[in-house]
Amino acid sequence: MQEPSYIPRSIESFVRKATREFPAVALVGPRQSGKTTLLEQLFGETIPIVSLEPPDVRLSALNDPRGFLALYPPPIVFDEIQYVPGLLPYIKEKIDERRNQAGQFILTGSQNLLLMQHVTESLAGRAAILKLLPLSRWELFRIPMRSLPWETASSTELPPQTSKELWTQILRGFYPELGRDPAREARLWQASYVQTYLERDLRNLRNIGDLTLFQTFLRALAARSAQILNLSQLARDVGVSVNTAKDWLSILEASFQIFILRPYYANIGKRLIKSPKVYFTDTGLLCYLVGLRDIEHAMAGPMGGAIFENFVIAELLKIFLHRGEEPNLYYWRTAEGSEVDLIVDTQGQLIPIEIKQTETPHPKMAKEIVSFQQTFKSKAGKGYVLHPGNLVLPLGKDVVAFPLGRL
Repeated sequence: MQEPSYIPRSIESFVRKATREFPAVALVGPRQSGKTTLLEQLFGETIPIVSLEPPDVRLSALNDPRGFLALYPPPIVFDEIQYVPGLLPYIKEKIDERRNQAGQFILTGSQNLLLMQHVTESLAGRAAILKLLPLSRWELFRIPMRSLPWETASSTELPPQTSKELWTQILRGFYPELGRDPAREARLWQASYVQTYLERDLRNLRNIGDLTLFQTFLRALAARSAQILNLSQLARDVGVSVNTAKDWLSILEASFQIFILRPYYANIGKRLIKSPKVYFTDTGLLCYLVGLRDIEHAMAGPMGGAIFENFVIAELLKIFLHRGEEPNLYYWRTAEGSEVDLIVDTQGQLIPIEIKQTETPHPKMAKEIVSFQQTFKSKAGKGYVLHPGNLVLPLGKDVVAFPLGRL
């Protein structure tokens, strides 16, 4: 039975389906994205949940993995598996005793298990890996997820929001704990989250070294959100080597604090920019890290466009991941300066998307999309200019202005 404050998640049906089809299911995502709460709602009355975070439990699993697993026969949920990755080969042993039995082990982790060597070695072909990010806007409004505009037409819309309401949410962020309790002080929660993440997760998972310097790196990276990343310049500004900066970037990506958009390029005779862009999984933490406290400075300040772009792309990522899909998302930029904010590679087509903060879209905003469509011809699909207003408006032959509320 659901708690009154529980916000249903779009991924629930995909988790249930995976437990019926795979011996193991791994639900991964950033700390406090709602993984354990979701599993408690789905399986709490039927399957025991064992956290591997307490030191004594961890020690028991490390010292005698077979004995530990004998204490907890399947079906079982092991929470925070990243604390004891050495348990995974023994979980594989147990699975292989009954390879055709679905739903034996459900694992959660706040590190991307696909990047962990133990999992790729131990659970290949045995586990479905699903990702849960913070709440999407659809989830926040308790509206079931629906199709994206280039898939099938849908008349479902989110309740209308003023710019002030939308930016209040962008500044607050989308973590379930803040979503469930509107009275909760967001900045205090965000400060605690960053501290916990730095002190507990990073100390336990990696040898970072200087945490203060890492925090400087994190804030400097936040200030470059939605920009083409010059890692050498970032490393110089922070005062670390390029290799250290690369390592720290990979840690942030592995723990779902950021995601990286790589450029789309094909052999089309144009010189293209090949550096990635970095986005933060949660705009609330992004705003906290760059010191933005109020709507006016966030919305109209120098980072307004970047934060809005980060928000929209993170929403699209959540829509895909929360229906069990791993999307192919890119950006496109030529050396001459033509740029499209987002390219979705789906069903054999490239969907070009521009993100504009204005509520008054006009045909000039379609220019870069048209350039992309001319370059990629039949491979390019219909283009979209996403905006916070309410208008669906043709901006050209194959480009439409499309409101965020219907995304």
